Amino acid sequence: MAARQAALVAALVAGAPTPPGFPPGPVEAARVALLRKRAGEVARHWPLLAAGLGDAWWVTFRDWAADRPTAGSLRDGWDLARALRDRGALPPLGAEELAGREAGSRYDGRHPPRPRRLPALARAGGAVAVQLAGRVRLLRPARR
Repeated sequence: MAARQAALVAALVAGAPTPPGFPPGPVEAARVALLRKRAGEVARHWPLLAAGLGDAWWVTFRDWAADRPTAGSLRDGWDLARALRDRGALPPLGAEELAGREAGSRYDGRHPPRPRRLPALARAGGAVAVQLAGRVRLLRPARR
């Protein structure tokens, strides 16, 4: 029973195939609903990234997250923003948000983000942000 439950969860949230004995239609509908919910949660943590992508937000997030289990909304957004930056597809608003996050916190992609204690400078997509004494300021916005 536990193995069947684990297989179903993997199909719903990590892109695994539908396990035997489950109808594929309802499993796919539930998987898409969970992805939409996850996209909404990420958009709440990364509003500028979502706004910068506009109508492409859902498709971009779905394509990126379809086979990835969640690491939490904050980390999912951070990982997505970095992936878009690496592909040269990060919108200016997302670049500003990513630069601000990277200036204010340290995140290695494996462990939860931790606040920076020392001054920091971060760049993303032309945006530059600085953190000094716990405050993050955008020094230069991204090119629009």
